[in-house]
Amino acid sequence: MTLIRISDDALALACGADAVAAAFAAAGCTVERVSSWGLHWLEPLVEVGGIGYGPMAPDDVSAVLAGTSTKSIGMIAEHPFIARQQRLTFARAGKTRPLSLDDYSATGGWAGLTRARSLSPDQVIAEVTQSGLRGRGGAGFPAGIKWKTVADAAASHKYVVCNADEGDSGTFADRMLMEGDPYHLIEGMTIAAYAVGASQGYIYVRSEYPHAITKLNQAIVLSADIIAPFRIEVRVGAGAYVCGEETSLLNSIEGKRGEVRAKPPLPAHQGLFGQPTVINNVLTLAAVPHILLEGGAAHYDSHGVARSKGTMPIQLTGNIKSGGLFETAFGITLHELIYDIGGGTASGRPVKAVQVGGPLGAYIHPDRFDLPFCYEEYAGVDALVGHGGIVVFDDTADMGRLARFAMQFCAAESCGKCTPCRIGSTRGVELIDRIRSSPRGADSVELLPQMHNARKAGRSREEDIALLEDLCETLKFGSLCALGGFTPYPVLSALKHWPEDFT
Repeated sequence: MTLIRISDDALALACGADAVAAAFAAAGCTVERVSSWGLHWLEPLVEVGGIGYGPMAPDDVSAVLAGTSTKSIGMIAEHPFIARQQRLTFARAGKTRPLSLDDYSATGGWAGLTRARSLSPDQVIAEVTQSGLRGRGGAGFPAGIKWKTVADAAASHKYVVCNADEGDSGTFADRMLMEGDPYHLIEGMTIAAYAVGASQGYIYVRSEYPHAITKLNQAIVLSADIIAPFRIEVRVGAGAYVCGEETSLLNSIEGKRGEVRAKPPLPAHQGLFGQPTVINNVLTLAAVPHILLEGGAAHYDSHGVARSKGTMPIQLTGNIKSGGLFETAFGITLHELIYDIGGGTASGRPVKAVQVGGPLGAYIHPDRFDLPFCYEEYAGVDALVGHGGIVVFDDTADMGRLARFAMQFCAAESCGKCTPCRIGSTRGVELIDRIRSSPRGADSVELLPQMHNARKAGRSREEDIALLEDLCETLKFGSLCALGGFTPYPVLSALKHWPEDFT
């Protein structure tokens, strides 16, 4: 009987994977639901004896079984998109059944936890520090330092919190891992708990991920005896972007309004319920099991460049021909990612801009596509690596409109606690509207009788642009958290590289 493997990932399901699976089952095949390979433009992707076929529809089943299908991509593992990757975090992607403990154990699962428990907590933290692992979020803070701070804190209770509130545009790696390899995240959290002395963990998952929530809850029950005495609970997010900020997330778990806390104290000292708390996101914790293997820390450190160590699951989205998940070491360029791997734009038109790091990441001009993908290089040009989401735009994009969206997004998602973010974002929308609605050199309010909050008499368009730049500086340095602090990045980058889109 022919064995058919097809993903039950949310993207595959949205593309019709269930109907394809049902058609193969009706044809007498054995159907196995596995995790996604990350070849998203080919979903639903079917694997038969290692050979991939996609994108599939129920009507294609007979041709595949007869050996006459024209949708074959050859051996999936040898496909250029897969073969060029350096998969550590997503080593099991496409190969294992998400909730099978046998599959997980047979592919090296729990080996990192077993070795961690043979070491002292301090030795575990030392290996994480040696690996160079940094938070796979906005700031890229060294994970070992955060763990050490929590481990050294004196407290009756300590917590490990996984930030799975994956709200950035163009990001889906957290969802893929939680749906396709949930034990991997659970193992990473359990190692972190052992290292810092925590007995309770929480995974804060955004409410828009029902499949991930279901998989995680099932996996926690099935692995309870393995991770004991550590306990994990899934908490469903409150639907606010700002809850991706660590202190706002803690408030939400505690049943409070998702509002940013002033720091200090840091969560490592006084976090969840006032106790020392490790907060890492999904990709950070999922890197830990590999690091704790024998020689894993040195192997992880051998990947990457400068202080950007290890691999990054990069998510290629937007107007791109071959979108999906591409895990590789830090140091690759945008040019390689967009053209060599992604195949250029889906529209066939020239690339105008790429946004990296979510809705508050800078827009990067093609002149800078040779920039190495790493924390230091991006910080040097006021850009963000963030969660590794890359959104591609072709030459039809209106960069002035996208800059306005950044301010509008901040105004809608602000928790309202600090003035620069709450008020500055609204004023930013109004300023951009005034700048874009006036001709160059216009300095008379009479030219804009229709504009709400119209220009002060005598203030020129150039002065409004200077005012927008001053406002961005206030947001960047005066906001309590990264929501307001990063909003200037897309605005200023669009204004700098595409000034013609503001006329």
